[in-house]
Amino acid sequence: MDTPTSQETLDPKDWDAMRALALRMVDDALDHVRTVRDRPAWRPMPPGVVDAFKSPAPHEPAGAEAAYEEFRANILPYPMGTTHPRFWGWYMGSGTVIGALADLLASTLNSNLGGGNHAANLVEEQVVGWIKDMLGFPAEASGLLVSGGSMANLVGLAVARTTRAGFDVRTHGLRGDTPRLMFYASTEVHSCSQKALELMGLGSDSLRKLPVRSDYTFDVAALREAIAADRAAGHRPVCVIGNAGTINTGAVDDLDALAEVCREEDLWFHVDGAIGAVAILAGNVKPRLAGIERADSVALDLHKWMHIPFEAGCALVRSEKAHRATFSLTPEYLVHETRGVAGGALWFSDYGIQLSRQFRALKVWMSIKEHGLDRFGRMIARNVEQAQYFAGLVMKHPHLELMAPLGALDIVCFRFNPGGRDDAALGVLNKEILMQLHEQGIAVDRPQLFEPPRVLVRDVVMG
Repeated sequence: MDTPTSQETLDPKDWDAMRALALRMVDDALDHVRTVRDRPAWRPMPPGVVDAFKSPAPHEPAGAEAAYEEFRANILPYPMGTTHPRFWGWYMGSGTVIGALADLLASTLNSNLGGGNHAANLVEEQVVGWIKDMLGFPAEASGLLVSGGSMANLVGLAVARTTRAGFDVRTHGLRGDTPRLMFYASTEVHSCSQKALELMGLGSDSLRKLPVRSDYTFDVAALREAIAADRAAGHRPVCVIGNAGTINTGAVDDLDALAEVCREEDLWFHVDGAIGAVAILAGNVKPRLAGIERADSVALDLHKWMHIPFEAGCALVRSEKAHRATFSLTPEYLVHETRGVAGGALWFSDYGIQLSRQFRALKVWMSIKEHGLDRFGRMIARNVEQAQYFAGLVMKHPHLELMAPLGALDIVCFRFNPGGRDDAALGVLNKEILMQLHEQGIAVDRPQLFEPPRVLVRDVVMG
């Protein structure tokens, strides 16, 4: 005999009502994006809103309509602000409408991209192929969509460790009787690379942070000296990390020169292109990225300069064999078949640490289909021109000063300096200006300290 609970499901009780609510959600979402310029770039949450998120989880249903109304009241008005045209902080893209709608469709299908024989798998394979082609990687290279640059760098550096360790690191792990594995980067390297080495058990001592030149690019001579010194000390040099756009200044290392060092020294060449790799689509940046096609692995983000909604990163690895050998582990419950749902030639779980993976490829696929790569390239090129124009205005202004040379990308480092103050006082002044810009909803930017300590206000001039 059926009981009330035996008939319970998570399906809507009234499909027509849910359809009406869904259409309203889409209308509200489109209005929110269309009118974003009419709102502050950011606004602080009042205490009542903050307190609303301290309540315990409900045990009884409130219904979809009530949940949505609470979203409209307490969440929708207080975003981080990344969709706003005056959000210039931390190098975040603004998203696209088609990308947001694609996320809805991807969630509707609810596909697991660990592998298997289904269309979503082919979409990710195609998107990775497009990215390989963009960067000049061979068709037989490997790749994986990930959450962002941090995970993409972890993937590339893990393959470097496994491939160049000199022993079976997957089986035996790191031991005291093996040489220290050394990775080399400039002092401008992103912190995620250090985190990756720490998570892999290598420790931050395995990351040799070397000097930069006056334009904040890797000092190649210092790199050669460090490699020689570490070999003499009994360490094992493994990998060089080049920057295709640093987070502080947008500097692009001489990737060709770094690739040549790696060729001569038989080292893995990894490029952190989270910021700038996609700028290879822009004619006024592409020459500065020469050598990226020589990398053994590249990390890049599509949710930055291509404005794909979060999360959308990618790790490329030149050697499919090395990539698979680093991550593949196939127990009996994940056996790959030749037929049925468990078929399919490509299982992405063999190339990363995640088995459960969302269908993030769809928003990339639909965005590129809608706009085409050339349009992205033109917008990136225009953005660089805007940064150059803005840097010129800063240099002409009597109370503004550039804090770093303008790199190949769109980051302009500057501060307000009316004179009569030391660096510490100027730091306090510029931080206060920045906080007031945030709190008044005028714009979002971020502070940064240089060495020697100086305040950096990073401004990405977005159309």
